[in-house]
Amino acid sequence: MVRHVPRPPAPRARQSLRSRALDARDRLPTRRRRLVPPRRLRLGADGDFVATGDEFLSHLVALCGLRPEDRVLDVGCGSGRLARPLAGFLSIDGAYAGLDASADGIAWCARRYRHLPHFRFVHADVRQERFNPAGAQPAVGYRFPFDDGSFDVAALISVLTHLTEEETLHYFGQVRRVLAAGGRVLATTYVTPAGGGPAPPHGEPVGEEWLLETLRAAGLDLVELHSGTWSGRDEGLSEQDVVIARA
Repeated sequence: MVRHVPRPPAPRARQSLRSRALDARDRLPTRRRRLVPPRRLRLGADGDFVATGDEFLSHLVALCGLRPEDRVLDVGCGSGRLARPLAGFLSIDGAYAGLDASADGIAWCARRYRHLPHFRFVHADVRQERFNPAGAQPAVGYRFPFDDGSFDVAALISVLTHLTEEETLHYFGQVRRVLAAGGRVLATTYVTPAGGGPAPPHGEPVGEEWLLETLRAAGLDLVELHSGTWSGRDEGLSEQDVVIARA
C-alpha cells in the first residue's frame, strides 16, 4: 500500500502555525503579559515588541519632554506597541489616543485597555494596501477624529514609510491641527541627505530638503533630525531616522 505523505504547508501557512504555537506558549501563566498582543496582531512591528515600545517611550521623554500629565496621540498605533509602556507612564491626568487602519489591532487594544479610562483607540477606515486594502476612504482625505489642540505630543512611528508624499503632507497637517500650541512631534522614516545615500530596507526614502519643506507647509518646525542605523551608522539613535518637530 502506498503511503501518502502530506505536503509541507506553504510558507505563509507555516508562519501562521508557528505563530499560533508560540501564542499558545505565551498563554502559560509565567509568560502571559496582558498588554502584549499575539504575534498575528503585531502588524508589521519589526524586532522585539516590548523592547521597541520601551525604546520609543524613552525617546519621547528625552526628545519631546513627555510628562505623565501630557495628552498623547499615537498615529499608526497598531496593536499597542507604544501604548503598553505609556500605560505605566501616563497619569490619570494625562490621556492617550491610538489611531490605526487595522480594525483587528484596534479591537484587540480596545478590549485590553478598557480598564484605563484615559486610553482610547480609534479605527481609521482609510485605504492602506497592507493593513486595510478595502478602506472606506483615501488617506489623503481623512480628517483625524479629534478636536483642534487636543494633544501635547504626537508620535508617528514607522508610519511615513507607508505614505505617499501627498499623504504625508496631509497627515502632518492633521497632526498640526490637533496639537496644542508648542506641541511636539516624534516621527520616524528614512531620510536621505542632499546628494543621495543608500537604499532603505523597505519603503521609499524622503529627501532632507523635502522633509523640511513639508513640515513647514503643514505648520510645523523641524527641531532635530537624528540619524538611524539603517544607513550604516553605528551611532544611530534608532533603526529609522528620528524626526522631532514642534507646532
